[in-house]
Amino acid sequence: MAEMTATDAKNKFGQVLEMAQAEPVAIQKNGRDVAYVVSAEQYHALVERGAAPKVRPAIERLMARSIERRRSLYKALAK
Repeated sequence: MAEMTATDAKNKFGQVLEMAQAEPVAIQKNGRDVAYVVSAEQYHALVERGAAPKVRPAIERLMARSIERRRSLYKALAK
């Protein structure tokens, strides 16, 4: 991953955009990462991955059915 100071990123923004097409660019301020610049393609892949269900739908259905069947037990344990 490429790294660049915030000042350099400001002064060389076009270069940052070009670099981001190949790999994410970490923008640092006072020695800490404060932002990342990624290509549109990488961003959309991240969004898609985040929108995907974390648990398979079949597992979610089984869990919901289990909760419904054992609702009274869960309520008693919660007291």
